[in-house]
Amino acid sequence: MIAVDRPARGSDLTTVDLRREVPGYSARRDRFSLVEIPRVRCLMIDGRGDPNTEPAYTDAVATLYPMAYALRSRSRDRHGTDVRVMPLEALWWADDPSAFTTRRDKSRWHWTVLMLVAPWLDADDVAAAADAVAARGRGLRLADLRHDDLDEGLVMQTLHVGPYDAEGPVLARMHDVEIPERGLTMTGRHHEIYLGDPRRAAPERLRTILRQPVRPAP
Repeated sequence: MIAVDRPARGSDLTTVDLRREVPGYSARRDRFSLVEIPRVRCLMIDGRGDPNTEPAYTDAVATLYPMAYALRSRSRDRHGTDVRVMPLEALWWADDPSAFTTRRDKSRWHWTVLMLVAPWLDADDVAAAADAVAARGRGLRLADLRHDDLDEGLVMQTLHVGPYDAEGPVLARMHDVEIPERGLTMTGRHHEIYLGDPRRAAPERLRTILRQPVRPAP
């Protein structure tokens, strides 16, 4: 897991932006880059079905955001560090990979929505944050929340700008051209990082990092 320096307890409050500390939170449009991603700790909630119509997905997102802000408050109070809330992310997979690139059959998708957590925040911090969120009557899927590691290693990623439903050609190029031409093969799950708040941005302004774990082809 990545280590990020922070001040000792009792020292002056400092601010940490993990997007500057953890590789992989920037990408360029039309450029397919290889990045080595360290093992990180995340808040995660699992589910299945079309994210546009499945209430469990909406409830999962609505649980992660207040948890992230509660953990930010916890980090300031307990650890003396104001850590910026990270973007919403999601892992996506299906039994048939074409469900992503051609048919886009979202009813067959599985997903894990997640947010990266600062490495100094432990299980006690997560439990305290969950209690705070529950006390405010939020976090409909707190019972399904996991605090777990994500270890992707080598990935290929690029930036997509525009609606999520327009990702298909970009993913097809990544999967069918860019990855095999570099002597690689896909491993792990399709990963998306939503730069900005996807609940508020207009579709044409959405900025999404598309990431695929890879390894050398046999």
